[in-house]
Amino acid sequence: MNSIFGYTLKELEDILVSNGFKKFNATQVFEGIYKRKVNSFDEISNISKELKSFLNSNYILKSLKVLEVLRSDDTDKFLLEVDGGAIECVLMRHDYATSLCISTQIGCNMSCAFCESGRLKKIRNLSTSEIILQVFTIEKLENIRIQNVVIMGIGEPFDNYDNLINALSILTCPKGIDLGSRKITVSTCGLVLKIKEFADLEGQVNLAISLHAPNDELRNKIMPINKAYNIKELLGAIDYYIEKTNRRVTMEYILLDGINDSEECARELATLLKGKLAYVNLIPYNSTSHTEFRRASKNRQDKFYDILYNAGIQVGIRHEMGKNIKGACGQLRASYLEKN
Repeated sequence: MNSIFGYTLKELEDILVSNGFKKFNATQVFEGIYKRKVNSFDEISNISKELKSFLNSNYILKSLKVLEVLRSDDTDKFLLEVDGGAIECVLMRHDYATSLCISTQIGCNMSCAFCESGRLKKIRNLSTSEIILQVFTIEKLENIRIQNVVIMGIGEPFDNYDNLINALSILTCPKGIDLGSRKITVSTCGLVLKIKEFADLEGQVNLAISLHAPNDELRNKIMPINKAYNIKELLGAIDYYIEKTNRRVTMEYILLDGINDSEECARELATLLKGKLAYVNLIPYNSTSHTEFRRASKNRQDKFYDILYNAGIQVGIRHEMGKNIKGACGQLRASYLEKN
């Protein structure tokens, strides 16, 4: 049987109408699942016995199994079981809101040299329901309301485009999880054609680009995707996105000691982004035993920031969360697989 969480409201309306039920019944089911978080279809009190029977015969309603939890003061990391493997999501408790970072694939084929997720290759895409169930499971488990979702966990979201778009529809549906589009951020390493396709939707979901280098020579070495879509092509897609949506793009930049953290790199990056509607998020690297990369020193982080800031680039250094609980993408899953 299929998971009920895999359907948008429109898809569920079509299914129910084609089976002799009313269109508004889909809204009742959605509200029962997402608003009241019922444990069974029988708990949805405002639908008929016939509809309950139909749902029970054709769909399942359950959360994901939690395999492991690591907790710190402001960050909790969850390892969740899915068919064929395990995925991670990270709950971050900010002063202003709760945010959940979720995954879109089991493993990743982008092979970014510094990334633990890319070291363990892609097994498969997550289904729409498995993307949604990360939010649903953590909300139920922790008895909280997730206020922001960042799609930056294991996997390349735009490599699972159709399921991503369906999940975004459910996340933002007023009858569903009901998150504002601007409370969601999707991160990509640079799949140019999908960035343009995403731009054509003219939505308000935030876009983040994993850039991590200011020139092709360096980016080719640490991010193989650059050999398919170079920085010029990537910036062209970003310009197209900004033109279509009038939304600022976040440029993610992990500072790697002796690799991309020089003053020359900072000046190159400033030139590259000058005049663009972009914000640079400088990220201290979470080291892993499986790569040779190390985080840039605090002094080099600050110098890099100062060069960008003084060049008129909007920039910040990400506040670290979860460093002591394998907080970086893929670290908990890799540790679990090694133990098991």
